[in-house]
Order: sequence, then structure tokens, then C-alpha cells
Amino acid sequence: QVQLVESGGGLVQAGGSLRLSCAASGRAISTLTMGWFRQAPGKEREFVAAITWSGIPGNYADSVKGRATISRDIAKNTLYLELNSLKPEDTAAYYCAAAFLGRAGTSQDSYPYWGQGTQVTVSS
Repeated sequence: QVQLVESGGGLVQAGGSLRLSCAASGRAISTLTMGWFRQAPGKEREFVAAITWSGIPGNYADSVKGRATISRDIAKNTLYLELNSLKPEDTAAYYCAAAFLGRAGTSQDSYPYWGQGTQVTVSS
């Protein structure tokens, strides 16, 4: 079983930056393909970014491409998402997800393990 705990969300002004963290336990992240998703109020949960179990960054959503960087620290068993040039439309609950040796898919169905989420609010 894999447990995921996100942190790093908060209130930030437009144009600012945030780094979200996702601490994993139960399995080494070197065996996990991991992704970030987000869900804004009244909207469907959407894919943001993913990284394969081998550490190769995969897809980025068009909405964050060029502003987001997904990375991981094997020693800390932690996944990160850095978001720059934040916009009010980035406001959402951000979720970390994982799959054992999976593909860096963009579908929620690709990931059986999920965290509880961390809220990001961007003020204009």
C-alpha cells in the first residue's frame, strides 16, 4: 500500500511561485510513476504533470507547460511540483497520485493511489 501526503499549498498573489510536495510512504518512489492533478471548484479533476518511475518527466498539461516543473528526491521519497507565474485560474486543490511501475499517463484511471490534496489559491 502507498500513502501520499501533499503539502505546500497556500494563498499566493498572481505572478508568484509555489512548490508543492508529496511525501510517499509504503513504497520507494523509484518504483512509482507519479503525477499531479488539480480540481477547481465546480470543475472536473484534471491532469497537471507526471514523472515516470525511472525519473523521466512525462507530460505537462498545456495550461501549465512552461510554468511547471515536476521533480523528485529519491532520498526523501518525495515528489515536487514547482509552479511559477501563477494565475488566478491555477486556483485549485492539487492532488498527488501514484502507480507502481506505471506509465506517466494523463488519466486519473492510471493511478490507484491518491493523496488528500493541498489547496492553492491565487489572488489577482
